[in-house]
Amino acid sequence: MPASTILVADDDRAIRTVLNQALVRLGHDVRTTGNASTLWRWVADGQGDLVITDVVMPDENGLDLIPRIKKIRPDLRVIVMSAQNTLMTAVKAAERGAFEYLPKPFDLKELINVVDRALTAPLAVVAPQPSTGDTDDQLPLIGRSPAMQEIYRVLARLMGTDLTVMITGESGTGKELVARALHDYGKRRNGPFVAINMAAIPRELIESELFGHEKGAFTGATARSTGRFEQAQNGTLFLDEIGDMPLEAQTRLLRVLQEGEYTTVGGRMPIKTDVRIIAATHRDLRTLIRQGQFREDLFYRLNVVPIRLPPLRERTEDIPDLIRHFLAQAVAQGLPAKTMDPAAMERLKWYRWPGNVRELENLVRRLAALYSQQVIGVDVIETEIADALPAMPVVEEHRSDGLSVAVERHLKDYFAAHKDGLPSAGLYERVLREVERPLIALSLSVTRGNQIKAAELLGLNRNTLRKKIRELDIQVIRGLK
Repeated sequence: MPASTILVADDDRAIRTVLNQALVRLGHDVRTTGNASTLWRWVADGQGDLVITDVVMPDENGLDLIPRIKKIRPDLRVIVMSAQNTLMTAVKAAERGAFEYLPKPFDLKELINVVDRALTAPLAVVAPQPSTGDTDDQLPLIGRSPAMQEIYRVLARLMGTDLTVMITGESGTGKELVARALHDYGKRRNGPFVAINMAAIPRELIESELFGHEKGAFTGATARSTGRFEQAQNGTLFLDEIGDMPLEAQTRLLRVLQEGEYTTVGGRMPIKTDVRIIAATHRDLRTLIRQGQFREDLFYRLNVVPIRLPPLRERTEDIPDLIRHFLAQAVAQGLPAKTMDPAAMERLKWYRWPGNVRELENLVRRLAALYSQQVIGVDVIETEIADALPAMPVVEEHRSDGLSVAVERHLKDYFAAHKDGLPSAGLYERVLREVERPLIALSLSVTRGNQIKAAELLGLNRNTLRKKIRELDIQVIRGLK
């Protein structure tokens, strides 16, 4: 790589010295300064082939300097460093035209690699993104650990794109928060953000929920209903727990992703769709593919940019920041102000957190609401952790439930998935159909496909049973059980 002139601006003399020594050893000419005004004078005079700047300097924010640099010298690449280490720092650096963002303390080898890329990579025209404003006090994601820093850098690169993203991680790690951040700070921020939880929607209702239905499409469909794709037009559709989507709905979703259009249930005219898809799951989709439960072609359509969220036990250095954030939220919601002593904070770093950030948030709310002392000590934490019940598999937890209890729980989840909204009209008939189909299918299975015996078992007229089989599209195989 030929020698280049590199301009370094950082008010920390030690960092300037380290960078100067490392870059000079590579044969570069290096000029260093501790303020933004000198850096700006050099750039305006046409000096330098690359800029490395800190964000916080005594006379000007380094991020504010980038648009001015790009205006007079659009080909000059800028590498941004910062000890602030927040998502918004990474986002603002990217949207203002920085070539790369590096959190402090940085790895010197990584910085050298970034310098090499910045000096040798071909130029590309990048459209400037509208500013997201100064919203550092309302960060969507909390944490300055190395694991979170890498996620911030990936998110910053994605803000100006419409690429499909697959977010994976254990329950409670904040997958929807990441999806919302991609929307709220991305190019579709002025459009709607629509979320749907596949695990909470009965399988017979998923197509109607996603694509909507026409009046008269099925019994109980008394009016046209819009689906989530239509509601998310020009915005973002977040498909949470995509691993729980049934295969028939996967097939239709794949067709929409391939063709960019869909039809409503009972509709004939194709409808063009313009949405960004973000999917999330806590399940291992590759295992589901091997088991025949998830389509491989759909996986590759959704997994364009994979993002893995680390469990809280892999980022324990973020626990103090998270606790302070949740305590501040509790105060804003009218709960008493609390603090936590160092021993209590340290004890929480050693807990395994099976429920991840969501479990921590619930603990902090409980501490704020139930304990009178202003400073929470380690004795309180020990009591809370000792009382915590281990997470049990859902199947074991509900195995003894009666049918009505299971149905009620299922429907509660379904209504909760709509948050402040309501399901589309015709719910009564759709729920009956969902119960009716497995009941008839299993009755036919245990009678080895004998429709006379199945009708007797169900207490139905044989002609009624035949009609139901046609309406529900149930395959009848005689002689098999």
